[in-house]
Amino acid sequence: MYLRMASRLLWETDKRLLWKLLYLAGWKGFRSVQKHRRRLKKGEFFPPFLYVSIINSCNLRCQGCWVDVAAKQTKIDLQTLHRTVDQAKAMGNSFFGILGGEPFMHKELLDFLEGQPDVYFQVFTNGHFITDEVAKRLRKMGNVTPLISVEGTEIVSDERRGRADVLNRTMQGIQNCLNNKVMTGVCTSICSTNIDDLLTDRWVDRLIEMGVMYCWFHVYRPMGPEPMPELALNPEQLRRVRQFVVDTRATKPIVVIDAYHDGEGRALCPAATGFTHHIGPAGDIEPCPIIQLATENIHQEEDLRETFNNSQFLRDFRELAAEHTRGCVVLERPDLLIQLAEKHGARDTTQRKSAFAELEATVPRRSQYVPGGEIPERSWAVRFAKWLAFNDFGVYTKHFRADDWVDPDTITHRPAGDTSSEEDLPIVQPQEITRSEESPVETGSN
Repeated sequence: MYLRMASRLLWETDKRLLWKLLYLAGWKGFRSVQKHRRRLKKGEFFPPFLYVSIINSCNLRCQGCWVDVAAKQTKIDLQTLHRTVDQAKAMGNSFFGILGGEPFMHKELLDFLEGQPDVYFQVFTNGHFITDEVAKRLRKMGNVTPLISVEGTEIVSDERRGRADVLNRTMQGIQNCLNNKVMTGVCTSICSTNIDDLLTDRWVDRLIEMGVMYCWFHVYRPMGPEPMPELALNPEQLRRVRQFVVDTRATKPIVVIDAYHDGEGRALCPAATGFTHHIGPAGDIEPCPIIQLATENIHQEEDLRETFNNSQFLRDFRELAAEHTRGCVVLERPDLLIQLAEKHGARDTTQRKSAFAELEATVPRRSQYVPGGEIPERSWAVRFAKWLAFNDFGVYTKHFRADDWVDPDTITHRPAGDTSSEEDLPIVQPQEITRSEESPVETGSN
């Protein structure tokens, strides 16, 4: 498998683009993670990887979307984008995730990407705006990889994305990239309606035949104004996704990304470990894209270094999340997130102004943390890479106690306004989020 992957990289790619990927995202990205590790040991903090949602607008209306895609357009202007990336580069960062809405609806996106040739960008997109001309421009830059989302068959895609002819337009965008030898990935938000179609060897083999170099299987998270929990996976399906990812990595000549497990198969949350945080289209600095709460903004005068290092809200979020689960605290314990936001006076960063109500209505559910059900990596290369650059950085060793974990399936959910008896309250009470002042959060090391 390793020889087949090496052969694909050598014969199916533009060598200049491959070199930029290996140098900017690989070598410089590795160095940024090591700087992050050293900062943690000194009690300082700056995430080595940032997600930036540059615009809220989108041409699709996906099921379960948490972004205000139909609201008044909000976007980060070109000058602010450059300033934000420049300040992150000063901290050693070299790899950025660009999100929306649909990023290619930002008219200055390509100018922005061209203006930062010494860092690497992964653009999350539906591919509908990637014409042959756009793909040619991406190839000329060489520091961008589009990660294009495919959500199922033609029927399922139209249903999931809220528009007609979605799959054909997406596949054309993928083909335009591949025709121009752009380093291209395909991602899927795995849910109950597409798991049998896309979590298959047949689909992965098709991607390989097309020339796609990597894929990413996200797990659907029921959040936002219309969360559609019926699309969420049950524990057995979650394990099925994890097993498929592990097996595919060990047997297929394609890179498979995941962001929720270390090399030993232990669950983790990139926001809880401090590996990444998110900047929304209005500039709000949030723990992750699905948590639309913030106390800081990139438009304030303070340098981004000071903002991240001094944010009590983000610091307390990381500690809270790491104390209560190795999985997703938003899915498992939305009640704790509400309490944390109220404690810090965090703003609702949505235009619809319903983030708190949505969290209150969220029924706790299992996420990637399955005690005793860990599935270690089969691929020695993946295990080694995660040991080097993608692990918990000692955060869970410092804060998490498995015996204290509360199974979300045992929590009685009581929506806001429910006047039922005290016996029906959630198991954990508000005082449990009180932060210890004896030591900083970020002093642990792996």
